[in-house]
Amino acid sequence: MLVVISDLHLTDGSTGSTIATDAFEIFAERVRNMAYRASWRTEGIYRPIEEIHLVLLGDIFDHLLSTQWLDEPEEDRVHPWDDLQSDAFIRKIEAITRAILQKNKAAFRVLHKMSAGEKITLPPATRRGRPAFNTKRQPVPVRLHYMVGNHDWYFHVPGAPWDSIRAEVVEALGLQNEPTPFPHTLEETLSLRDVCREHRLYLRHGDIYDGFNYDKERGRNAATLGDAIVVELVNKFPVEIDRRFGDTLPVEFREGLREIANVRPSLLVPVWIAALMRRTCTASQQEAIKEVWDELAATFADHPFVRQFDTPYFADRVDFLQGVLFLSRLTSLRSFSEIARTFYDKFWDGETSLARHALQEKAIREAEADYVVYGHTHQPEIVPLDVYDTGRRALSQVYFNSGTWHAIHDMVLRKTEYPKFIPHHTMTFLAFFRGDERKGRPYETWTGGLGWKD
Repeated sequence: MLVVISDLHLTDGSTGSTIATDAFEIFAERVRNMAYRASWRTEGIYRPIEEIHLVLLGDIFDHLLSTQWLDEPEEDRVHPWDDLQSDAFIRKIEAITRAILQKNKAAFRVLHKMSAGEKITLPPATRRGRPAFNTKRQPVPVRLHYMVGNHDWYFHVPGAPWDSIRAEVVEALGLQNEPTPFPHTLEETLSLRDVCREHRLYLRHGDIYDGFNYDKERGRNAATLGDAIVVELVNKFPVEIDRRFGDTLPVEFREGLREIANVRPSLLVPVWIAALMRRTCTASQQEAIKEVWDELAATFADHPFVRQFDTPYFADRVDFLQGVLFLSRLTSLRSFSEIARTFYDKFWDGETSLARHALQEKAIREAEADYVVYGHTHQPEIVPLDVYDTGRRALSQVYFNSGTWHAIHDMVLRKTEYPKFIPHHTMTFLAFFRGDERKGRPYETWTGGLGWKD
């Protein structure tokens, strides 16, 4: 049995809200129930499974969504695109990592107990192949594997100081990983690759199909435009608002602004801010807030790191950002949001769904896998890809997205004069079975939603 979760985006608590520890307890309970069902075999007998593999498929830690990037004066600041081997950069990631470990200590304790066999237990089997409920339950260890995404890619950077940071994570979560660079692809981790092959499964985070959050030339050990947007705009704007206005703005606006990090896609943040202002602020307050955002947007657009992505004489991502980031240019918010989404699709190198990319995976083309799982988009999916004939029977190939454990602010479908957003919490996990587990059923998926508490 192999379980996949991704995109938990656990932070140090300095931006937005993350999922509560209760969710991890609920998850452990669901995994225990799935393990019991997986122990019922095709022939109708009960035989407890001996272990579970749990893959953390990227963006589990979120180093980007931390105001620690803004702690120092501008001239002394460390940025995600600075020298990865410099002492200052390593100390910054070390500090953020430790703060995330501390903030989410109770949640990580649940994962560690799962890895030690303390959370998942099953009744042993009787000689007749039935559960022995009247005897002591037996522990089932959970083998935790960590793969990186675009918000925790720092765990992929090589070097002894980085190994020390990873060692703390390995210990806190009870990972199977060595403290050497955590893998970004299955090809970088032979042991997990072999486990996935046994489950006819191929995994990747999915960030390589997002041009804002993955640089094809520089590879995964490099910052991107998406990193810059988060650190220089999404993180900085609430800090700057607090610095300039203090508690003079409505509390509803100041509290609401803490959720800026949970807006998806991030390029809709200006639209979300405008909607929040319209609901909570006076006209004069809105103009003052717009000036702050536009000032930050102008500085961002002129930043040397951002300018290096600008291609002369061609419309590119930088030109697009210059066109959509400024609040003062919003005339019709509805038309602006539609334009933003259209351009996001054009320059993102994909759509909201990454399913079409799964068709091109070598494991799918060469019939080495029946299932492909990506994360990254935060949108859970099950998409049929193909059916192929092995000569003995037809096998189905299916794409899954592992969704997120996170707060999401989605724009409403109805076309109104001004866009509106509805927040909610969501949680998705996937399970894959091999051989006669789960009476021969190959997979099971769960997605839950929890309404927002005002």
